[in-house]
Amino acid sequence: MKTVVITGATSGIGFEAACAITAQGLRVIGVGRSAERCERAREALLSGMPEANVDFVCGDLSSQREVHAVADAILSLLGDEGLWVLISNAGGVRSWYTTTADGYEMQFALNHLAGFLLAHRLWPRLKQAGGRIILTGSNSHKMARMHWKDIMFQRRYSCLMAYKQSKLCNMLFAAELNRRQSAVKAYVVDPGLVNTDIGNKETSGLVDVFWKLRKRGGVDPEVPAQTYAFLCSRQPAPEGLYYHNCRPVAYSKRVNDAADAKRLFELSEQLCGVKFGGGEL
Repeated sequence: MKTVVITGATSGIGFEAACAITAQGLRVIGVGRSAERCERAREALLSGMPEANVDFVCGDLSSQREVHAVADAILSLLGDEGLWVLISNAGGVRSWYTTTADGYEMQFALNHLAGFLLAHRLWPRLKQAGGRIILTGSNSHKMARMHWKDIMFQRRYSCLMAYKQSKLCNMLFAAELNRRQSAVKAYVVDPGLVNTDIGNKETSGLVDVFWKLRKRGGVDPEVPAQTYAFLCSRQPAPEGLYYHNCRPVAYSKRVNDAADAKRLFELSEQLCGVKFGGGEL
């Protein structure tokens, strides 16, 4: 049975993706920050599909130490099996400047570095299965650029600029992975405007109000979940990089900047203290 790992799987898009993917007969290993919410999500999945093969691993992916712990737990659950798909869906928005236990700006760390490091740790199993990586992106990447002189926004923090840059990072990471190798295909999914609480968990003031008003026009998370299920099941691996509603769509020209993609990849290796894939992709 093929296995799919989904981060941010206890609610919203991640949970609905888990539902759609287990319905295809695939095994799911979900990752969530709260042990209680992980157990509730597991019970909810099994109540709808008693035959589902589902496990959950608990960890705060903003901490690199915990990313390593989550990776160890996933590898233990996999045994000798390969990993078919890694869905890096965990992410967030922060109104105020916050740093992680590692000293990195929270949105850059959680929305980008966590997925980068987890992909590195699981890379041998992804290669073993000839698998796929799917990142949750955003159309807002089209309004971003890389702030190389202040990539963590230490000098002048902007919540929305930091978020948009982190989504551009997702695009550049996926593009660079595909550029460097062909054994594992990387994609980014634009879920569109979705009615979830991602923008209201760690925000306040105008940002909180903006997200509350914005999500009213959003679709239910079951809608974008179908794109993740599509990319998990389609054979052979679909062409394209950036998907919305199960179809490849246009993305920012900045994503084609090979120099920026290479620079981000190497900076991410430095900040995570690793050589991606052991230096052998």
